[in-house]
Amino acid sequence: MSTELGYFTLDTPDIDRARAFYGALFGWTFDEASSHETYAHVTGAGIPFGFVKGEHRDYSHLYFRVDDIDAVCTRIVDLGGKCAVPADSRSGRSVTASDDQGVSFGLWQPAEGL
Repeated sequence: MSTELGYFTLDTPDIDRARAFYGALFGWTFDEASSHETYAHVTGAGIPFGFVKGEHRDYSHLYFRVDDIDAVCTRIVDLGGKCAVPADSRSGRSVTASDDQGVSFGLWQPAEGL
């Protein structure tokens, strides 16, 4: 199975402040069509990622790009891990999973054409 980092998110209590700070710092722009009040999709950063409104964490949430999210979720469960129900969005399907020790990570299956 081919796997690569697909995107990641950073949790922030204030999306607008994060947009202003990182936009000024790195010159990042935001895809307004993919953004909303609880998510800001970053462009111009070299890898797609976004800011998610939530509690401050000292780490990012990684999403591994996969071709068949349902098959990978089945495999995770077979190996003793857990998967939430995949969610659909304009960018594709994503899910939060954990390994057999409870370490959390994400999976992302891009929409056609991405």
